[in-house]
Amino acid sequence: MTEFKIGQRVHSVGDCRRIGSVKYVGEVEGYSGKWAGIEWDNDAQGKHDGSLNGVRYFQAKSATSASFVRPHKLSRGISLLEALDLRYRSTSTKEEEDEMYVLSATNRRVSVQLLGKDKIQDKLNQFEDLASASLFYLGVSSCGPPSQLGVSVPNLKELDLTGNLLSEWEDVGTICNALPALVALNLSYNRMSHHVVGLQLKNIKILVLNNTGLNWTQVELLKDSLPVIEELHLMGNKVKNIQPTSSTTVQGFIHLRLLNLEDNCLADWNEILKLSHLQRLEQLHLNKNNLNCIRYPDDDAMQKLASGCESFEKNIVPFQNLCCLLLGGNNIGDLASVDSLNSFPRLTDIRLSENPVSDPGKGGIARYVLIARLAKVHILNGSEISPRERKDSEIRYVRSVISELQGNQEAIKQRHPRFSELKTYHGIEDERPSNQAAGPQKMASGLISITLKCVGASIGEKPPMTKKLPASTTVGKLKNLSGSFFKFKAIKPILFLQEEGSPLPLVLDDDMASLTEAGVCNDSTILIDEEN
Repeated sequence: MTEFKIGQRVHSVGDCRRIGSVKYVGEVEGYSGKWAGIEWDNDAQGKHDGSLNGVRYFQAKSATSASFVRPHKLSRGISLLEALDLRYRSTSTKEEEDEMYVLSATNRRVSVQLLGKDKIQDKLNQFEDLASASLFYLGVSSCGPPSQLGVSVPNLKELDLTGNLLSEWEDVGTICNALPALVALNLSYNRMSHHVVGLQLKNIKILVLNNTGLNWTQVELLKDSLPVIEELHLMGNKVKNIQPTSSTTVQGFIHLRLLNLEDNCLADWNEILKLSHLQRLEQLHLNKNNLNCIRYPDDDAMQKLASGCESFEKNIVPFQNLCCLLLGGNNIGDLASVDSLNSFPRLTDIRLSENPVSDPGKGGIARYVLIARLAKVHILNGSEISPRERKDSEIRYVRSVISELQGNQEAIKQRHPRFSELKTYHGIEDERPSNQAAGPQKMASGLISITLKCVGASIGEKPPMTKKLPASTTVGKLKNLSGSFFKFKAIKPILFLQEEGSPLPLVLDDDMASLTEAGVCNDSTILIDEEN
């Protein structure tokens, strides 16, 4: 049992993906011989929580994450050099090649021939030319002889060690020092130690630490070891707080362009503000957290952040180079958060999908409203905004506001900050007020008059029809009504808003949107076509 120690990372013999940590070494009451108590990374791979038959040997993280295993059924892993040999130099035996087949249409085995295998193998055997290596789940637990590693793969630039048995930063430092050309390192799904001392990763520009169990305290300890880091990925680490060590905001990381904090537990936007002084930060990934608002820091917010901190740099523009902010899958629900994105100096790429504010079915706003409210955005939810889409969205938005608020300037000013700017830019006039008496019109105050025209060939020639409908009528409801108005059946209609001065009609494709939200105003013309 001397080969195993408490905390050591191991995997099951024959299954490199069943990985865990040794929590106990010794005898188990009622069973002969020696045992290793393992806490598996995957909670469902165990049988208990570290206790057996009423005796507790260790405390596991869940009721089914632990088990006792005979030592000979566990592997303590292999060296990086052994893994490289295994992945890139091993050759298949004649028996293994005979077992390579695919099933034909008649369920017969058809042997597979590896064309060009010798040429490929010769190339792979030239280890000195290997620039990129992927060693997924191979049980790598150590570097091996550093000098031998450096001689074997001197030009290795990218190394993916996802899902291995590394845990000590000392081993990571040894690997990086042995590979001077290495600039990109992926350590995802290795449970890394929180003890970081004397580490040097001086050439690493891209470091991926997804699902490694690190919090921001360890990131701060790593900071000085990463003088040229440009991309840092920290997904799935349950990060709740950003905890700078020497200031109220994160300092250093002078070359960092991309910071990925997706799939964590960040809930307070004030934690994100602590990243505002990263001067070269261009991309900030915050998808799948618990954030419920966005605020660009004003002077008061920055003064509050700086209170009591002598090293706080007051003259830095917050998020001065941030151009991409991904916020999908959070809890953002207020329009003020959307409008605050206009204050970021260079922000042009935004993701807000899977938030209440962008889900019309949950009281959120449609894509065209987001586009109109976000002045500088070029990419929204991963889709590029064309000049035509921006123009159509802004015109549709202004007209919907006019129809909804009917000239209430105070309400417009408070709820629609860009309205006046867009109205002037596109030369849109307010709806003229009716001169009729107020009393009889009260019941019809929520109605708008629209003209319906059939343009679908299969619908047939039908005279246009003018109808007064509630402004709250949805696009989907109008589609159903159009069949009743023009008496056509078994036809799936599609509606277009014909706008004056626009060369092409605008498709109304959001069935949940009201006529007002869709930009349909009083005296608008709707074209009815047949969906292909």
